[in-house]
Amino acid sequence: MAFRSQVQHPPVSRDTRQGGPVVLRRPQARSLTLPAADGRRLRALLLGLGLLLILCWIGREARAARTDAPVGEPAAGQSAEAVAAWPTIALVPFLDGVANVVQVTHAGDGTGRIFVVQQAGYVRLVIGGVLQATRFLDIHTKVVAGGEQGLLSIAFPPGFAAKQYFYVNYTRAGDGATVISRIPVSADPNVANPAGEQVLLVIPQPYANHNGGQLAFGPDGYLYIGMGDGGSSNDPQGNGQKMSTLLGKLLRIDVESGGRPYAVPSSNPFVGKQEVRPEIWASGLRNPWRFSFDRATGDLFIADVGQNRLEEVNVQPASSKGGENYGWNILEGSRCLRSKTCDTTRLVLPVAEYGHDRGCSVTGGMVYRGKALPRLQGTYLYGDYCSGRIWGMRREAGRWTSVELADTRLSISTFGEDEAGEVYVADHGKGGIYRLEER
Repeated sequence: MAFRSQVQHPPVSRDTRQGGPVVLRRPQARSLTLPAADGRRLRALLLGLGLLLILCWIGREARAARTDAPVGEPAAGQSAEAVAAWPTIALVPFLDGVANVVQVTHAGDGTGRIFVVQQAGYVRLVIGGVLQATRFLDIHTKVVAGGEQGLLSIAFPPGFAAKQYFYVNYTRAGDGATVISRIPVSADPNVANPAGEQVLLVIPQPYANHNGGQLAFGPDGYLYIGMGDGGSSNDPQGNGQKMSTLLGKLLRIDVESGGRPYAVPSSNPFVGKQEVRPEIWASGLRNPWRFSFDRATGDLFIADVGQNRLEEVNVQPASSKGGENYGWNILEGSRCLRSKTCDTTRLVLPVAEYGHDRGCSVTGGMVYRGKALPRLQGTYLYGDYCSGRIWGMRREAGRWTSVELADTRLSISTFGEDEAGEVYVADHGKGGIYRLEER
């Protein structure tokens, strides 16, 4: 990562921390304000106790008036009782030695298999807790991998057990374009057949970063595709707000009804609009690296990687008809990007955000719906690639609240989920996968 303004997520082989097992500590409630400047503190000491008291009073009033505290975060000085209401989690080693993991998922076919996606262009299988020697998929010759490029995700359609094909999102070798394609499984259910690939959609990329990468089927049976703004910094082409391009958007297409190469659902919000791509479901996204649907409610959670200041999480309720504009590049998080004021009347603000004092690249997770951690039930989990922090977020008394659940040494590239709804965390830097448990 050469520049903070161009966060490479997930970077290849980035791990500056020194080894040892995963270290977790339950964070104490933290103040969201910055310490007084050293110059102010020095002058206060020189001017004496009276002036110091005045400055302290001024600082307290200024902090109380601040509007840049992270949305959805617990208030400064949160009570110990409030923090204790959330569980303390532990990360238990599940799998080791698998490099550059970017996704952990399942097929929903009742087999209990776990699929581990590697950025270089491989998919590995875990059966009964054992990593299989034979790869499920190998398309490394088709993929350019490194920085934010590579094989970025796979998705299994509803009824996969009978259909025996799945979908992939990768960066194409040669030109760096995003490719969405369908790949069948071979006669061996544990080995795919890449020779049978059908390319459905190719999206040119002007830069090598901000590829997005997530594929997921929604409760409606349509395929959702997360696309970054095309890269560089500050969205120089304005793609987040440009409706004639698929970049900087969440897409929704029908790949299962027989349309060739795909169909656009008639219920998409921009169907029939001139100079607007009908595949667009939502706009104003910078780099939605990971998003997920709550398997119980159908609500959609989108974690969007920020620029220089803020990382954000957006929530789209299951009742949404689409068309949301999440603000990029007018906003970064809830703040105006280029000026002190801007028009936000058309924009949907994040439900949670945090500054770069707590991390630099948000990794979205999922709402926990397993059985092993009952106190996490209904909690959305997300983390940060740079800091290794993990947060839990849920709606309480009509507002979203986030609490830091763990501070780890991991480079968190993805959260994953098995068929039972249990959650996993992948360490991109060292190649470990961990299962979430309650302490």
